[in-house]
Amino acid sequence: MTWTDLPGERPFVLLATRAEDLPADEEYALFLRYTGLPAERLRRVRLERDALPAFDLDEVAGILVGGSPFNASDPLEKKSPVQRRVEAEMAALVDEVVARDIPFLGACYGVGTLGTHLRATIDGTFAEPISVVEVSLTAEGRADPLTDGLAETFAAFVGHKEAITTLPAEAVLLASSPTCPVQMFRVGRNVYATQFHPELDVDGIVTRIHAYAGFGYFAADELETTLAAVRRAPVTAPSRLLRTFVERYAR
Repeated sequence: MTWTDLPGERPFVLLATRAEDLPADEEYALFLRYTGLPAERLRRVRLERDALPAFDLDEVAGILVGGSPFNASDPLEKKSPVQRRVEAEMAALVDEVVARDIPFLGACYGVGTLGTHLRATIDGTFAEPISVVEVSLTAEGRADPLTDGLAETFAAFVGHKEAITTLPAEAVLLASSPTCPVQMFRVGRNVYATQFHPELDVDGIVTRIHAYAGFGYFAADELETTLAAVRRAPVTAPSRLLRTFVERYAR
């Protein structure tokens, strides 16, 4: 497959895995909004529906990965055939991305995919309920070009059943939170993952709360509490990462 139909403008690719159309389409709209890209320059692939197409990484400006209901740490017997296919396709892609240091930014599920490549321990030790948390940049994070303009501590949306407990030596920790030590990291110069969601605004996370109410992120009687938790503080800073990523790699 070729994606070089825009002369002089390589597109970015969004790899998505949400089977539910409403949150899936809203996720794409949010990535478009906060990257500032037009649709023709952000090509979405819904991996839960379609196999990852063959494409030349030299023909794209960068890869973005959205969140997912998939958990890398689930036992193999609990993973659906679709999840196993997606994981195999993502693993092969991430191997090449890391080897070639291709621009990559994975949001939430990116921690699972990139962490698996690193053979990091991924489990439920530092799972976080759907909420707003305070994320703090490390010294390396404050110096990283992707976080340019971010405050040292900022509010971000989270909600995940698994996380990395300790980063391997080849990764650089960029951000942490009191309840989850690995909130953002980098491999090489251009490969990034965040545990928090830089693409979300409050309307977007409310959509996901309703869409995934039966997926084990919160108990049946905790819907209103969860909705209140994401409204407790304004979240505006993390989306800056997406615009900075595009500005850095669009050329």
